[in-house]
Amino acid sequence: MKEIHELSKTELNNIKLIIFDVDGVLVPRGTNIKQEGCITTLETKYVLTKQIDQISRLSELGYLINISSGRGLYMLQEVFRDILDFISITYENGSGTWYKGKIYQHFNSYDHLKDLFPILKKIKHPNIKGWEPKEFIITIHCKDRVPEIEEALSDKKDLYILWNGEAYDIGVKDLQTKGHGVLEIMKLFNLRKENIMAIGDNYNDKELLEQAGIKITADKTRLPGDFCVQIGGECLPAEALMEQIIKVKS
Repeated sequence: MKEIHELSKTELNNIKLIIFDVDGVLVPRGTNIKQEGCITTLETKYVLTKQIDQISRLSELGYLINISSGRGLYMLQEVFRDILDFISITYENGSGTWYKGKIYQHFNSYDHLKDLFPILKKIKHPNIKGWEPKEFIITIHCKDRVPEIEEALSDKKDLYILWNGEAYDIGVKDLQTKGHGVLEIMKLFNLRKENIMAIGDNYNDKELLEQAGIKITADKTRLPGDFCVQIGGECLPAEALMEQIIKVKS
């Protein structure tokens, strides 16, 4: 695995689309959520001015930019409000993509998940912090793992339950993954695998990087890649990657 400063202009020759994970890559890891009765408080993190300038510069250099996240669309639109003209957003682990005001729904999970809500809502545990508002997947934030949640889904063979260290993501296997989202984006923009670079840092980015021609990991303890930008450095991983691309392409 190479360090990001080793990424060369030659290796970028076929790249047309750069896909960024959000948490841990463009903004710091961690979600501040609090739920009391019917009131949910959820912190929104914003990208830095430097990152906005870098994404704008990548667009000027001819790159398509995609944001791929497990977050809901409403939150991602707010986070990236200043650069919506330059990006597409694939949200809720590949469930849909927003591009220039149009929404492309990649999968309908309603029948798969609708019966889970009453089952999961009955679980009361001190580790449960709150439910993040989502349309197509279920996300339950917790201080630590909750065995009752995992047991409730143990017989649901068509579903995955992914613990990422701070929350459970629950969705339909193979069809609600960031990798499936990449396949749909490839159709939308008429691209091939070798045209795509992707950066991620967590377990739910595994399928995302598998569909990319160049794989960038921001946490090699959780995710393999062709190049590494280690999380916890002087700047966020996305900044370091964009800085290197702009340096070798300008």
